[in-house]
Amino acid sequence: MNGQTEQTSPIVPDGSGDLDLSTDLDWLSIDDGEEILWASTAHKSSLVPSFAIGIPLVFILIGIPILIAAYLDFKNTNYVVTSRGLYRKSGILSRDVQQIGFDKVQNISYMQTAVGSYFGYGNVNVSTAGSSGVELQFRSVPEPAQLQDLITGQAEKRSEKRDREGHADEPSKEDVLANILTELQAIRTAIESTNAIEQEHPRGDQTDER
Repeated sequence: MNGQTEQTSPIVPDGSGDLDLSTDLDWLSIDDGEEILWASTAHKSSLVPSFAIGIPLVFILIGIPILIAAYLDFKNTNYVVTSRGLYRKSGILSRDVQQIGFDKVQNISYMQTAVGSYFGYGNVNVSTAGSSGVELQFRSVPEPAQLQDLITGQAEKRSEKRDREGHADEPSKEDVLANILTELQAIRTAIESTNAIEQEHPRGDQTDER
């Protein structure tokens, strides 16, 4: 890990807020050659339901904690897609970073509520091989369908690369045939050597002496 996050033209979708890659992603530590493809917070409009509930309750003070909690969660949760995997950072007083490599991604789906469809945000759910449910959720992110396509494409690329590397380690048909011929020649040589020894030293007649 080298902690570098400066990459060429990552996608920062509209509605994600004023996300500054140089400062808001200072928590992200990536490997050499790993590129940021997409980065976002939740969609700004995802705050609408919380504000719709919290603002009328401000006058009795109950709404203030609702508004503060919703805003802090929005500001302190980041989602990132790199060329090697998915990252989710959350937490206000402490950081909780979750990471999944594309080699573990099994299923990707997205869901939008009626409000989310209107404003253009939704949840993208990622399941991994062997997991019983959703392993990682990008919650209330902009353009969830496009994000699903991006993740699916990267996971397929990773799978194809793994398959190519696996086949590269397998011997070719020519190598297999050459090995078989070599073994047959070794067996033939061993048989011929045994026959030659028997011809040079024939066994004498054996008689039973009583």
